[in-house]
This record gives sequence, C-alpha cells and structure tokens, in this order.
Amino acid sequence: MSKVAHYLQQHVIGEVLTTPDIRRYFSTDGSVLASLPSVVMYPHNENDVRKTARFTWQLAERGRVIPITARGMGTDQSGAAIGTGIIMVFPAHMNKILELDGKTGLVTVEPGLNYGKLQQTLHTHGRFLPPFPSSLEYSTIGGAVSNNSGGEKTIKYGKTRDFVKKLRVVLANGEVIETRRLSKRELDKKLGLTTLEGEIYRSLDALIEENSQLIKNFRLDVSKNSAGYDIFDVKHKDGSFDLSPLIIGSQGTLGIVTETVLSTAPHNPDTTVIAALFDDIQVAEQVIIELRKLSESPSAIEMVDEALLNFVDQQNPHQLKGVFTKPFPRIVLLIEFDNLNSRLQSKMVKKATKILKNNQVVYKVETEDLAKEKLWKIRNSSAILYSHSDGGAKPLPIIEDGIVPVEKFSEFLAGIYLLFEKYKLVPSVWGHAGDANLHVQPILDLSLVGDRQKIFKLMEEYSELVIGLGGSTSGEHGDGRLRAPYLKKLYGDEIYAIFQKIKLIFDPYNTMNPGVKVNVSIDEIKPLLRQEFTINHAQHLPHN
Repeated sequence: MSKVAHYLQQHVIGEVLTTPDIRRYFSTDGSVLASLPSVVMYPHNENDVRKTARFTWQLAERGRVIPITARGMGTDQSGAAIGTGIIMVFPAHMNKILELDGKTGLVTVEPGLNYGKLQQTLHTHGRFLPPFPSSLEYSTIGGAVSNNSGGEKTIKYGKTRDFVKKLRVVLANGEVIETRRLSKRELDKKLGLTTLEGEIYRSLDALIEENSQLIKNFRLDVSKNSAGYDIFDVKHKDGSFDLSPLIIGSQGTLGIVTETVLSTAPHNPDTTVIAALFDDIQVAEQVIIELRKLSESPSAIEMVDEALLNFVDQQNPHQLKGVFTKPFPRIVLLIEFDNLNSRLQSKMVKKATKILKNNQVVYKVETEDLAKEKLWKIRNSSAILYSHSDGGAKPLPIIEDGIVPVEKFSEFLAGIYLLFEKYKLVPSVWGHAGDANLHVQPILDLSLVGDRQKIFKLMEEYSELVIGLGGSTSGEHGDGRLRAPYLKKLYGDEIYAIFQKIKLIFDPYNTMNPGVKVNVSIDEIKPLLRQEFTINHAQHLPHN
C-alpha cells in the first residue's frame, strides 16, 4: 500500500484500497475510455471527504498533485468517473435518505443513494423525482446531480438542476459549504469571508460583472443542456446569487457534493399513452412542434426509429410481439399525459389526437396498465442494443447525447443517417424526440485499428453536425472527457475562457477530477481508448 493510502486509512473511517484487481475494476466506467487509479476509497461520511480533499490540497501546495474523482455506480458514458488518482466511491456508505418532508415534498439525500430506491420511496408518498434517467435502477443521485441528468419527463418537468434546492459541497481545500440562492444582503456577507468560499464568491462576482453582456446575451436555443458550466443562471437581475447551477453538471470538477436537498412532484400512475406511427420524418417534426405548443405539455414524447425496431426484431422477435407488425414505420412516437386531473388529461389527449388526425398519422391510445407497458416496450427496446455483441463489435456510447432546436429535429435525424451511411454503419436512433435530444450508438470493434480511427472521425463530424444546427453536444449526460474537446467550438473562445477561469477559481491546483470538462484535447483522450468494450461494473462494493 502506498504512503498516500496509508495516510488516508489512518485518518478516515471508510475503507482505502490499492489492490490491483480493485484498481483495475475502477479503471473503467460506462464510457469507451480507461484510466488506472492509484487509490480507491469508500468514504464513510462527509468528514472522510473533507479530510481527503484537505490532504490532496496540502500535497498540491508542495507540488504533488493527486486528483480526486467522485464516483457513483460508474454508469457515466462520458469518461468522467475515472481518473489516475483517488477514486472516491459513494454507494458503499453514503447512500441514505436523510429526511423526507411529506408536506413540502422536499427530500435530503446522500450522493451514493440509488435513484430507483429513492423513486420507490417517493411513490409511497404519492410523489416522484421527474428528471430520472433511463439508468435509474442502477445509478445514483450523486451521478444525476453531477451530470445534470434528464430523461423522458424532462419535456414537462425540467432537468435535475430545476429540482435542486440546496447542496452541501466539499471544496478543493476541504472546506464544507452550503449552496442555495442568496439574497443580495446574504451575498455581501459571503463576499467578506476570508476563506476559500469567500474568495470564490468574490472572484465569480467579479467575473460575472466583467462579462455581464457576454453572459446575458449568450443562450443556446435548446430545451436542455449539460455542456460546460452554467454561469448563466448564477446571478439574477435582483442581485441574488447561487453557486448551485455551477456545481450541478460540473462532474466533480469544482467540488464534491455530499448532500442534496431536492424538491419533488406529485406522481400520477394513471397516465394515457399514445403510440403514433410516422413514415415521414418532417411530419413527425411538425407534430412534435404542435404538441409542445399545447397549454399542458405531454409528460413524455419519446421515439424509436425503424432501424432500431428491425434490429430488435432480428435479435429478439418476441420483444415486439403483439405491439406492431412489419413493415415497421420510420418513426414511432410515444406521447404520454400524466395530468393529475383526469378530465384535464382526457382533454389534452383529445387535443393531441386531433393534431395527429390533422396530420393524417396512424395512432392508438392506451390507458390500461398492461397495454401501456406493451407500448413502452417499444421505447425500452433500445436496451437490447447494450447487450448486443457481434464478435468484438459492440454499440459504443461515443456520439449519443446531441440535442438541437426542436424545429431542426428532421434535419438532425437526416444528418445522423447520412453520417452513418458515409461510414457504412447501421444507425439505430432513439431518445427524447420532444426535446430533439437523440441517442445513437454505432456498432464498432475497439480491437480493430480501422474502427478505432473511425471513432474519432465520427465524434468530430457528429459534433460539427450538432453545433451547425445550433444545438449542444451534451443534452443530459455531461461532457466528461469525450465531449470536452468540443466545448470551445460549441461556446466560442470568450465563453470557453470564462469556463476555464471558473475551474481555476474553484480548483487552483487542479485536484478536482482534472481532464474533465475543460482543458481537454482529443490527443489527450486517444491513449485512454479501451481495446475492448464491456459494461460489467454494478456491485463492486465492500460489505457494511
């Protein structure tokens, strides 16, 4: 065991491990990248996190930088949950619901809490956390906050950032702070602090004031965005100030979240689901635009394409049995309404079906649980891709999180098909059509030099497609290492320079998950590309 590990084990309650198999296990996450850590630790409480951060800060002051990477269940597909230094794994011990207020719906949780378990608990109180990702059964709340995650309900309810009310954060030097929206008077008190927290508030306030017009005028015209740092929502017109938008989605690069207070929404399982079948992409785009203009938004507008349905049919014909018959439509949209008022829900369903009729779209409406489950099987069929293997060729999460303005939906989809045609790949597209946030994973073999080269060409051309359409390279999964090299192109030099300054203000010694978000080049991530792709990390935790 190294001297660093020895020191940590003497000063923290949680386990500190350096065995080769443990380090190897945590060298990968849900991405195509790998990086071998030197130490793996399972923090027992916030004090363990604080002591570790303080220790690495002191080492960095003396010229030795040991990075800290916070990690949940390792499902991150952007390469943000791996690192060369200390991997801090939260699900082992810091995995609790600390408080649930039945009246307000506010819930206080630790970062290692399983998202699905929280959702189950909330359901027993008639509530839920709407921005859940599709990986909720095997991912953590800390990961969702880290990536500013979204999902099928984001079109109506918003993203994780919209539900975070307060955070407890361990800063790079071990200080513990709480973030929430402060009044101008409260901000003035923070500006007077002599701590790192005070320095952060002073430097950020000055940075925002110096670049106020640039920050005020810049907006990507997309419904959700996890690219870069959200400097745009820190300071409001009334002078109020909140660090939370910066921390949420920062992927552990500005500090480590140890506690989160979240708002929740009333949950209604009595929903109505409409399956709409399209043979014309532009008609689908028109319908999506009209649905988004309804006075009450659908709770979901999801999609799968013909290629995915054909793929699923080839791999597992029973998956779609009794749902649709061949030939499959070019696109299937699943439109859901979850209004608590049943009359209102019926009214909105009628308005939605009227839109479909006016556009001569074939559809069916379901309200019974079993029938709805069959329809959702269509959307969930994308999961079959993840388990597919053709020799060494597997679906790779390399270009899977682009989002564009909704009116560019058909152009985006057409561009994806052209890109895949160029590289002689079979496209399968699914995702959040209502947000024009589409997921696509090319099937490639990481052991082949030609396919490895193809990966970076695909990433480059895909980012150009998304940015050229006025979109964001990350709708909900974060930049990590994979998408970070395209941030400057996405935001421009001036905004990117602000991002770099934000990182420096919070983390002057670069100990907080370096190589993620900013200051990352393609050449730096190429050596990290794996030789083969597997997703086998789910339960490597010590026994309590």
